[in-house]
Amino acid sequence: MIDYGGKELAASFRTVRNNTIQVAEEIPDTKYSFKAAPDTRSVGQMLVHIAMGPMFQMHVHQNRFDDLTKVNFPELMGKVAAEEAKPRSKAEIIAFLRAEGEKFASYLESLPDSFLAERVTMPPGAQPPEALSATRSRFEMLLSPKEHEMHHRGQLMLVERIIGLVPHLTRQFQERMAAQAQAREAQARG
Repeated sequence: MIDYGGKELAASFRTVRNNTIQVAEEIPDTKYSFKAAPDTRSVGQMLVHIAMGPMFQMHVHQNRFDDLTKVNFPELMGKVAAEEAKPRSKAEIIAFLRAEGEKFASYLESLPDSFLAERVTMPPGAQPPEALSATRSRFEMLLSPKEHEMHHRGQLMLVERIIGLVPHLTRQFQERMAAQAQAREAQARG
């Protein structure tokens, strides 16, 4: 058994969300309406979409659904769409990211291993044909909001490049590489 449970899920999610918030803070509010291509979300819309990312998993697991065919997807997605459509300023979006992120992380922290091990039946077509099972563990399902967020944060980091910003994670990597190069040069001289 791997010692990775709710507390670790929460810590990992908080790291991802904090990086997303830093991206949100660094993009100027004048660029929140920027779209990288037609028919895509704007920066602001994508950040709200990210903030809402855990909502589905929270709904499924807080209500202890054991079969996704029991979830009223049209109703749930309607609520998500209505929430995503609300106009928000940059400050409101960042506050929304913080609040929703902490709500999800706190929920993850509270989950015992026995709950994370429970299996949930997927609806027809939700599993690829080569899947070994028509079920997923709650643990696996609760990883998906972080994976979803990282997917969209990668898009936002590309947007940062398009609008002339160097993403903070890239800057941090460049700083580490420069420090290592300086240390190697000093060691070679000394």
